[in-house]
Amino acid sequence: MFFSIIIPLYNRPQEIDELLATLTMQTYTQFEVLVIEDGSVQDAKAIVEGYASQLDLRYFFKPNEGQGFTRNFGFKQAKGDYFVIFDSDCLIPANYLETVKDYLSEHHLDAYGGPDAAHESFTPIQKAISYAMTSPFTTGGIRGNKKHIGQFHPRSFNMGVSRKVWEKVGGFKLTRLGEDIEYSIRIHEAGFKIGLIPEAKVYHKRRTSFAQFYKQLHFFGRARINIYKHFPSELKLVHFFPAFFTLGLIFTLLLNVVYMPLAYICNIIFLFYFGLLFFHAWWVNRSIKVAYLSVVAAFIQLTAYGMGFIQDFVKRVVLNNND
Repeated sequence: MFFSIIIPLYNRPQEIDELLATLTMQTYTQFEVLVIEDGSVQDAKAIVEGYASQLDLRYFFKPNEGQGFTRNFGFKQAKGDYFVIFDSDCLIPANYLETVKDYLSEHHLDAYGGPDAAHESFTPIQKAISYAMTSPFTTGGIRGNKKHIGQFHPRSFNMGVSRKVWEKVGGFKLTRLGEDIEYSIRIHEAGFKIGLIPEAKVYHKRRTSFAQFYKQLHFFGRARINIYKHFPSELKLVHFFPAFFTLGLIFTLLLNVVYMPLAYICNIIFLFYFGLLFFHAWWVNRSIKVAYLSVVAAFIQLTAYGMGFIQDFVKRVVLNNND
């Protein structure tokens, strides 16, 4: 089994350096790496070419189109039986490809996804963001685990598709705003089998500041409405949770000004929820600092996603304005 690892890259030379370093340590070596620079101003050509003696590696530079279409560019160049997609801000465990190869040898999957986790080298903020995006007490908890809701949709920071999928379904039709979910829905509809490989985890850095994290999650909330516009049946009740959380928080703040008896009850509910997050994050990370930051990260995750969701729900669903 031969893998083609496809990595879109945009102005992140340091990240690709760290990612490629982890790929040199893979215990399964039947793979190539394609790095596609998507019109970056800070190109990483010299850094990538520095790994040419250690990896079967090709570097491409193309005009900026976004990550979805950049992955399609990589698909067209790939030689592998499976195309593996990573984001540039991931670190890959040494046994990743061996784990995937062994799993696919026993369980037929036409496409797969894997979970993400925090690496010990991550900063406290990165660990907190990772917690918020993987916790069972946030909407992140429905991603990358066996008990997902509805069909499993791989996410493009850790996703693989077979050559047969590419030949029949093609690549990404969207370049941003939920492009990975849209793609996996079409793979499902074409009759292919998609599944989670629980042990095929990557260490996903995500964002290095809460401001960047807010911007990213606001984008994710908008992306969910974009998916709905293409596939209405894919909007589930769970996707409304961040919006309900955000509206509930606003309602509670107003009650604290106008009607304290009811505000007291709402305050207790929110305090209980944030306390649950704090103690669970403390247990997971064994750090009070990371636990505190995890509560902040979860708050940002829910409100940013909720605001993005509400914004585009009103604009594109209620007002039917798709400009």
